[in-house]
Amino acid sequence: MRTALFALTQGGVRLALRLHDAEGGKGTLFFPERMREQVPAERKVQYFVRLADVMQDAFGRYDTLVCVMATGIVVRMIAPYINSKLYDPAVLVFDEQGRHGISLLSGHVGGANEYTQRLCAVIGADPVITTATDVTGVRAPDAIAARLALRPEPKVAIQVLNSALLEGKWLDYFLDRAVAQHEFYEAGLCGEGISAAPFEGILPPPEEAQYRVVVTAAERVPDASEMPMRTLYLVPRRLIAGVGCRAGVPEEEIMRALTEACAQIGRDVSAISVIASTEVKRNEPGLLAAARTLNREIIFYAREELAQMVEQYGLKESNFVKQTIGVGNVSEAAALCAAGKSGGRMALGRTVLGKVTVALLWEK
Repeated sequence: MRTALFALTQGGVRLALRLHDAEGGKGTLFFPERMREQVPAERKVQYFVRLADVMQDAFGRYDTLVCVMATGIVVRMIAPYINSKLYDPAVLVFDEQGRHGISLLSGHVGGANEYTQRLCAVIGADPVITTATDVTGVRAPDAIAARLALRPEPKVAIQVLNSALLEGKWLDYFLDRAVAQHEFYEAGLCGEGISAAPFEGILPPPEEAQYRVVVTAAERVPDASEMPMRTLYLVPRRLIAGVGCRAGVPEEEIMRALTEACAQIGRDVSAISVIASTEVKRNEPGLLAAARTLNREIIFYAREELAQMVEQYGLKESNFVKQTIGVGNVSEAAALCAAGKSGGRMALGRTVLGKVTVALLWEK
């Protein structure tokens, strides 16, 4: 998950540094230029003159924005860029005293609610969650979808089903046995206290006044004109593995790295949908063999395409890799290339595993 942390005042900077430490130093810090002398020199910080300029850029680059400042400032900064609950980043707001943490935007799909609760627990703040389903304690299907890396379709059905939940109505869950990793989704739903009815083939039309949540493959979701009313489809997101490696690394080492990377996000290596890398590795035997073993497509991207992702998302680069192949970030940049215009949420940032570097990204 790509995270940006913002602060404007001396007290805000102190809290932002605490939050940064709580996440193991992950994420990018953004502070005003006037604070430069008050921040330890060893801290890697991007300093700005105008918050509006860096906030606009960050809204499209990061999965999560953590803002230590007044809520009104944040609202005014992000308002022009808000587009869709399915694609907007999670936005969290903390007061500089660390008394309250507010889940402001993208509470379910973007994960802002869970992230707010986690950070508040670390610093002893009071989490402020206003999403109706969370406040009343019901299990919203879009929140469950976010935890299981499922994409809800259509967007309009989210509100229909969540409103039904708040009115005390029952949601029936169905799980397509033909969907890849269906055992994982069955276990995940059970973990949420939900028993999903399995089905094969075509699911019959809903009964009158029945509200349904259907976990199925994207190609099995009906066209908009044939979409049943009161039905929300949850479609597995593609898991893209961006991979960089040293020359001559054997297949076994690449498979071991992919397996370990997937384990770090609680998934089996078979969950990978596609592998992405640099064109420099187009003829790398071990990498090609790993793709064959997984029976997954592998896509190679030109240096210029990778460099564009590095610039667009502000990715950190390795000087050694840049000197070797001309671009300093392969794994994350290649994964973002494979995600296309819709982009994705980083499940595992660039991780060095022996002679292999892996990044995992959920396609939006």
